[in-house]
Amino acid sequence: MSDDTPGRLTSRSRSVAGKVVLITGAASGMGRSEAHLFADEGARVAVTDLRQEAVDEVVAEIEGVGGDARGYALDVSDASAIESVTEQIRADLGPIDVLVNNAGISVGGPIDDAEFEDRWQLAMDVLLTAHQRTIRACLDDLRASGEGRIINISSTEGVGAQRGVLPYAAAKHGVIGLTRALAVDLGTDGITVNAICPGPILTGMTELIPEEHRDKFARRRTAVRRYGDPEEVAHMVLNLALPSSSYITGQAIAVDGGLTIKND
Repeated sequence: MSDDTPGRLTSRSRSVAGKVVLITGAASGMGRSEAHLFADEGARVAVTDLRQEAVDEVVAEIEGVGGDARGYALDVSDASAIESVTEQIRADLGPIDVLVNNAGISVGGPIDDAEFEDRWQLAMDVLLTAHQRTIRACLDDLRASGEGRIINISSTEGVGAQRGVLPYAAAKHGVIGLTRALAVDLGTDGITVNAICPGPILTGMTELIPEEHRDKFARRRTAVRRYGDPEEVAHMVLNLALPSSSYITGQAIAVDGGLTIKND
């Protein structure tokens, strides 16, 4: 190879190697795929979820192929736990560069149900309030980075609604509002804030739906006529976390196989 071999013509990095990435709800489904993908790309991954043994399994999978990860039990509805776990992650891995608010639950029920208030509060605590708490816990690090990334997982229920999921849909709409407002507030700090709205994805929750019902729904409602794989969501999360994605902020991006645009 001659000494005058041309170099790169582009200046924006597409690497997260060495970045510290905190992912909530990372022991299964989309969060697990996100943890694997970031580790595959050279990031240092903080895997958090409710049960220590579950996060330890994901960490063992990542370390088994040479990746860098640590596992932490975290109940995102517990404000003090968010603070203490974030501090421990910082001590173990370093300042946090990327935050993925992925933890979630499915909460439904009619508004006139006797238990509606409890279901509403649970949905808000886990699906919305926890997002702003983890962001606040990581904010100093994200600012110091100069290119901090926040990715909030919303849902296609955040841009529409089905029957019977009022608490869930209201919280997921709130995630998009939080994302847009923070994108405006934090843009001058070099921090981008985006939301991803997954459609029908094969996760532990949707696997409880009979296969024939899933297939019928996918054929009728999505353009690609199938459910998505968690890794397909993870790749969009990674794209938004890249240094090169510095001009994308305040967006709610559907990863839904065309569900939200299909009218026939």
